Amino acid sequence: MKLLRWGPKGAEKPGMLDGETVRDLSGVIDDLSPATVTLESLAKLRALDPASLPAVSPGRIGACLSRVETFHAIGLNYRLHADETGNPWPKEPIVFAKAASCLAGPDDTLVIPKDSVKTDWEVELGVVIGRATEHVSEAEALGCIAGYCVANDVSEREWQQERGGTWCKGKGAPGFGPLGPWLVTADEIPDPQALPIWLKLNGKTVQDSTTGDMIFSVAEIVSYLSRFVRLVPGDVIVTGTPSGVGLGMKPPRFLAPGDTLELGIEGLGIQHQTAVAYPG
Repeated sequence: MKLLRWGPKGAEKPGMLDGETVRDLSGVIDDLSPATVTLESLAKLRALDPASLPAVSPGRIGACLSRVETFHAIGLNYRLHADETGNPWPKEPIVFAKAASCLAGPDDTLVIPKDSVKTDWEVELGVVIGRATEHVSEAEALGCIAGYCVANDVSEREWQQERGGTWCKGKGAPGFGPLGPWLVTADEIPDPQALPIWLKLNGKTVQDSTTGDMIFSVAEIVSYLSRFVRLVPGDVIVTGTPSGVGLGMKPPRFLAPGDTLELGIEGLGIQHQTAVAYPG
């Protein structure tokens, strides 16, 4: 299934993609939320006949989840990305968090934060957890996943790398977590390590890779995180970005007002964002 949220910001409704038609799920569930992306809830949605649901003209597409319980993230998880930043390949996953309040729609305007000088792009595979999970083995880890989505782990590099402390301050500004357009259930993605992933800046491809370049696979990441935290339905894990970020360019290139981003993952849809200056 391809599930989505549609409508004005703050008033989105849940939907299901039926071919090219968006079907309204609001008569079945209130929203796509941690409570409705459990494996059990998704099984009930899968049993529906999409043709029995009203067709709608969606207009704006919102984030594919109404909220995120915890926004986990993995750093330096593509071999060529680690290389371009001059870092050794990690021996264990680098774990950080994004503020849950950074959640945004896939095509929402990207506001460059006030005082930012190094806002950067990172197309990533997003993983949505579908059942409570602790100490899960790698062999069983994929069975804990509700679905996958496109994510942009927008990052402010000065705040991330030059201001001391953890990476988190450079990762969680408002709008720094676009998710969607769809939540694609895990049964439609038999191998999350075989997905083409790409991003265009102003129409030019700057990131072009596959999830096969990950240092730690999705199964390894879910298993690893579950040793330290209890993963719960509605948790999102963004799993690292391929090479081609602005930080890795020579000279580095960061976002400016008017820049456009188009990013996607095969089977998971495409996002479009335009960068604008902070108001005022």
